[in-house]
Amino acid sequence: MAAEAAASGAQEGALTGGEYIVHHLTHLGNGKPSSLVDFSVINFDSVFFSTLLGIVACWLLWAAARKATSGVPGRFQAAVEILVEMVDREARGIVHNAKSRAFVAPLALTVFVWITLLNTMDLLPVDLLPAIWGHINPSNTHLRVVPTADLSITMAFSVSVLLICLYYNVKIKGIGGWVHELFTAPFGNHWALYPFNFAMQIIEFIAKTISHGMRLFGNMYAGELIFLLIALLGGAFTFTLGGVMLGLLQIAAGTIWAIFHILIIVLQAFVFMMLTLVYVGQAHDAH
Repeated sequence: MAAEAAASGAQEGALTGGEYIVHHLTHLGNGKPSSLVDFSVINFDSVFFSTLLGIVACWLLWAAARKATSGVPGRFQAAVEILVEMVDREARGIVHNAKSRAFVAPLALTVFVWITLLNTMDLLPVDLLPAIWGHINPSNTHLRVVPTADLSITMAFSVSVLLICLYYNVKIKGIGGWVHELFTAPFGNHWALYPFNFAMQIIEFIAKTISHGMRLFGNMYAGELIFLLIALLGGAFTFTLGGVMLGLLQIAAGTIWAIFHILIIVLQAFVFMMLTLVYVGQAHDAH
């Protein structure tokens, strides 16, 4: 449970409310970008937690497979089996190529579990891990623990899906068939329409990729920001009637938002997984 009752970071280091939020929204990285697109900048916190939770996701699925029995399953095995059957059912309805589905279905399952774990980091008290990191490294106390609230991570996911879609476009249709489709769909096979067809195809690829990553980022960033705003209530706690009321309000608001946020966490992982299946399924369809 992610009640923010213990969060009192607004008073740490005499930070104002705005400075507290900016501090928590600053990544542990190797510097600030010098331009809008700067691939030399690395957010170490996002990379670390994404890698760690990716390993945890793979380990959970491996542990379930290793302990699977043909008898009465335990709770963990039953939960994983329900999840696998759900993903496989969705994959069968969208990706009709059985050979492709043998790769795409496990991919979708891994994506769902991985993103769910990444999103779940939002339920930790906002000052917990940054405070621990501050004691370890007092010279740089910045630390963001929700990788899916980092646009670079969500766009990396969506670009990976784009590359998989391009691969299946070529594999299923052949390089000639795919190039032909780029210039003849959606308006028709006529030389005067080739530039418009190609432009629409490129716009579609770009729009799907950007919206795929931005949707996940936007929802998780907003959730993280609301948790920070709720945590500020704890910074105003004093042993007065008003201070105690603010403390109680923080506990109530943090608890209610955390419970509601659980739905967002799972829903956003499910939406990302479903869009992955839809985009890969579209790569198999001929126009």
